[in-house]
Amino acid sequence: MYKVVFFDVDGTLFSEIDRSMPLSTLEAIKKLIDKGIKVVVATGRPYNLCEELIAIGIDTIISANGALIKCNDETIYKSVLTTETVREITYFAALNGHGISYFTERYSMNGIGSDNERIMSALQETLSLTEYPEKMSSLTEQVYGMCLYADDSEAQKFIVKFPALKFKRWHGYVMSIFEETEASKSNAIKQVLEHFNISRSEAIAFGDGGNDIDMLEYVGLGIAMGNAEQELKQKADFVTKKASEDGISYALKKFGVI
Repeated sequence: MYKVVFFDVDGTLFSEIDRSMPLSTLEAIKKLIDKGIKVVVATGRPYNLCEELIAIGIDTIISANGALIKCNDETIYKSVLTTETVREITYFAALNGHGISYFTERYSMNGIGSDNERIMSALQETLSLTEYPEKMSSLTEQVYGMCLYADDSEAQKFIVKFPALKFKRWHGYVMSIFEETEASKSNAIKQVLEHFNISRSEAIAFGDGGNDIDMLEYVGLGIAMGNAEQELKQKADFVTKKASEDGISYALKKFGVI
């Protein structure tokens, strides 16, 4: 019997076409909640961009790709970057004219690149943002994650300058920045399962992107969307229909969950 379902957001809960939530998906979520099955969001989005999901009754949010987990506004896990790392990356990015984003409970940037077409396209493609985010007000805030906006050749100077840090690409123009401990959706799922005393075999996960691979492999039943990247489909236990074609509802019914 499955007790919890983890959902990626963009391209999974939200249609890969227009980033809206299909009615069948909304109904499926309500059925899960009514049956007492825990519904958890696992996303690369910052916490403040999950408000519409909280509004429909989802009370546990894994945000910043696993670096921050909140349940009913209570923080149950966080991975915080050191102030030194935040300051040094910010300074070096300013010297070299690169955009940097910060994941606190909100999403902010360093004020560089509002007129950069590649940055604005990446913001639209990854977070559905059409306006440049506000500038980070204070570098002393707790920062759960940072992203560098750069292609491979541009990023090389950061990789050379900061050999102790990890730079992980997840979009053609965006890289996550990690210290020794790398945030991941699978580690976040582990934290949630321990918090609610649920086993891995009792968990399902849905996803569509490369950053969902470890999540799908970690749970008892990993389901890739029909619009998912090919690598994820190969790792999944089952490939459902596209998000825009009622893929969530279809898979949950197929496995008798709803």
